[in-house]
Amino acid sequence: MCLAIPAEVTKLLPDEMAIVSIDGVSKEISVALIENLVVGDYVIIHVGYALTKIDPEEARRTLELLRELSVEGQGVAP
Repeated sequence: MCLAIPAEVTKLLPDEMAIVSIDGVSKEISVALIENLVVGDYVIIHVGYALTKIDPEEARRTLELLRELSVEGQGVAP
């Protein structure tokens, strides 16, 4: 199974790279597949590549759902 998750672009780097934040965790990724990217945009990432931009509200809902699933998977009530 493959999983692509939303992340917020926090810094643009040279050579089509960027730093993104995934629920507070920073990661360097390639943004070579996306045009006109700016800090604050949300992207869907998979194995170190940004695949597409995503609406910020949709990104927040998805991240919240992933948090809820994580808590439920640990047997803890949200």
